Amino acid sequence: MLTDYQGTARITPVILSGGSGTRLWPVSRETAPKQFQPLQGGKSLFRQTLARVSNGELFTDPIIVANGRHRDWVAHDLAANNVAARKVILEPVARNTAMAITLAALSLWDEDPDGIMLILPSDHLIDGESEFYSDMLMAAVAANCGYLTTFGIRARTPETGFGYIRRGAACAGAPGAHMVEAFVEKPDLATASNYVRDGKYDWNSGMFMFQISEVLAELTRHAPEIVEAASNAMRDAEADGVYLSPSNAALEAAPNVSIDNAVMELTSQAAVVSARFEWSDLGSFDALWETSGKDQNGNALNGDVIASDSRNNYVQSSGRLIATIGVEDLVVVDTPDALLVTRKDRCQEVKGLVGQLNDQSRQEAELPAQVRRPWGTYQSVHTGDHFQVKHIVVAPGGQLSLQRHFHRAEHWVVVAGCGRVTIDDTVQDVSANNSVFIPRQSVHRVENPFNEPLHLIEVQYGAYLGEDDIERIEDVYGRVAAPELENAA
Repeated sequence: MLTDYQGTARITPVILSGGSGTRLWPVSRETAPKQFQPLQGGKSLFRQTLARVSNGELFTDPIIVANGRHRDWVAHDLAANNVAARKVILEPVARNTAMAITLAALSLWDEDPDGIMLILPSDHLIDGESEFYSDMLMAAVAANCGYLTTFGIRARTPETGFGYIRRGAACAGAPGAHMVEAFVEKPDLATASNYVRDGKYDWNSGMFMFQISEVLAELTRHAPEIVEAASNAMRDAEADGVYLSPSNAALEAAPNVSIDNAVMELTSQAAVVSARFEWSDLGSFDALWETSGKDQNGNALNGDVIASDSRNNYVQSSGRLIATIGVEDLVVVDTPDALLVTRKDRCQEVKGLVGQLNDQSRQEAELPAQVRRPWGTYQSVHTGDHFQVKHIVVAPGGQLSLQRHFHRAEHWVVVAGCGRVTIDDTVQDVSANNSVFIPRQSVHRVENPFNEPLHLIEVQYGAYLGEDDIERIEDVYGRVAAPELENAA
């Protein structure tokens, strides 16, 4: 029984990190979504989620279920928080929360079928640590009694972007938990207003507490095709340390359905704990404005911003100065490669805009200006006829692949730190204010065996500068020869 959390029975956090965060474009991109961005508090939402479950007396090491394309972001944030994951399950294709939870439950089944899983999205903002722990413990007791427990957020305003939960009778043996009387999809404004006045409705937060054996039993009862697909995917999974890549073929054939639709709306065991902590899913820029600190005129300003005679705006600069005069209720978000300007009351339409970008095959929908790689980051600074300039940062211990290009030459100028450069049979250390030239077709690599980050400016020159002009000869990160949209490094 999970009644004494000072003992050895601990909860396994399962952090879901598969979202793309399209409503927060251009800050959030498909390959660098909102959970990896420092939207509030200086650290990414993913890192804040890791910190929330770092109490070793209460929690085991976490299981992460993430989009396979985000492996580098996950690895970076785990290292930044000094967290060792129990497992990182890398989904080759997104199949919603029912599949993600099933994969995590199956990965734990052999070790602890009666254990408790805490399901946390990685992109939520939560304030109130003591309330979070108290509510989590109530939900754990309910889960240990056999209830499939969700966290509700007391509906204080008539939000039309959330699903709702109607609380029913108190759960036997689980103080603070109530049976779920009904799940309601996103209502219209009039209906949502009635829910708030009624006082028995919570917003559906998407956080859960399950006993592993119970959730798998209910999944098998109500969604057997998901369990079968997940079992096949895990049976054929490829392992790389704690990283586990389930079978792509098995998951592609599986239904794309949420845990709410697959199980919670059908089971007789659904319970809800009404959370007392402050919560936001930061699903749009108006939600980000709501949770941000503001000046005396209601402006939430981030970066180099001057707001003159301006009120109730959200303005974010990633570098250059933004100045506003006489504007109200706007969202202005500037990144190195894209600028968004919209009214706050139309923020929900950003997702549709990203759809338009994808229809036009615009890389701004997918790639951020700064791209993360296992060895560090790169950012395109300028592109012209037959040349491109990049800023490359190699983290201590990082190294690019040993490679060659057939259509371009490169100049590397070290601007900070020191790097070790291989060009054919020559190996040399290059420090700040020095440069090297890499002729076309030369086998080359840069690595950083030193303690400080290496910053270099790379100038590419040639008749063809496509990212597929690469032959990888050696790569410590196990990457294929020429992945789509991969950096030439």
